[in-house]
Amino acid sequence: MHHFDFLGKAKYFVPISILLVLLSWILVIPGVRGLNPGIDFTGGTEFTVMFEKPVSTAEVRSVLAGIPAPIDLSKSVIQDVAGKNTKVITTQLDVESNQSTIQEIEKTLRDKFPVKDVSRRSIGRQVSRELAEKGWQAVLLALVVILVYISWRFRLRYAVGAVVALIHDVSIALGVFALFHIEVNLATIAAFLTIVGYSLNDTIVIYDRIRENMKIERKASIFDIINKSVNQSLSRTLNTSFTTLIPVFIMFLFGGTVLRGFSLALLIGVIVGTYSSMYIANPILYGWSLKAGVKRGK
Repeated sequence: MHHFDFLGKAKYFVPISILLVLLSWILVIPGVRGLNPGIDFTGGTEFTVMFEKPVSTAEVRSVLAGIPAPIDLSKSVIQDVAGKNTKVITTQLDVESNQSTIQEIEKTLRDKFPVKDVSRRSIGRQVSRELAEKGWQAVLLALVVILVYISWRFRLRYAVGAVVALIHDVSIALGVFALFHIEVNLATIAAFLTIVGYSLNDTIVIYDRIRENMKIERKASIFDIINKSVNQSLSRTLNTSFTTLIPVFIMFLFGGTVLRGFSLALLIGVIVGTYSSMYIANPILYGWSLKAGVKRGK
């Protein structure tokens, strides 16, 4: 087994992480860069198109891309209605301010495809705001429940280390989304919750090994126990991360526009989550243990 000084190197990585988190928070501010909310959060117009014969989603997306509009229509959400030659196309166009564009979409669809009927409905902003609030409430609730659960199963210092690592991971992911102005929708929120679960899993494995080693090696120092525990878990952590990255990376490359934000969030989460489990959660546990007066060995 290799023995790397993870805790000793934390003095270099923790300041870098603090800087990245602060930059991410600054980028998320609307006046600086801000997030790019998807139709789930902004409202828009939904078209239900009944075709006379099967039409592929790629064909519809290609036609939408050629329509002049204030937004990129090729990124619209297109869903199939099971058992029917019907597609539901959801765009971010507001009915009141984009009447001409909406009429052009209907006309183009009728001209390019054999269409039986086209209907549309407006998605209200109030509903979208409620979805946005509930989505972020779900993330915050998950962090609170995790804090309570780990405090009960381990101790408060373990819980705080794990939650800070999770906040670090989600913050950096949000910063990347803000920097490149990638759309944030309900699927992205689901990806952030997945990041929370994945990162926490890595952290808990290391914490459990730390707790076991503290019982076995009663004369060893906290520093040595944490380092040893991370090294013992390293092979498992890297193997799990690598095997998870493979399908996520393939989904990012070939999943199309609709899944691009979801897969990117997971991609960032796996990489940053693996890093934070070793270089964020453990230094917090070590620092708290020292301040709490936990002395072992010399």
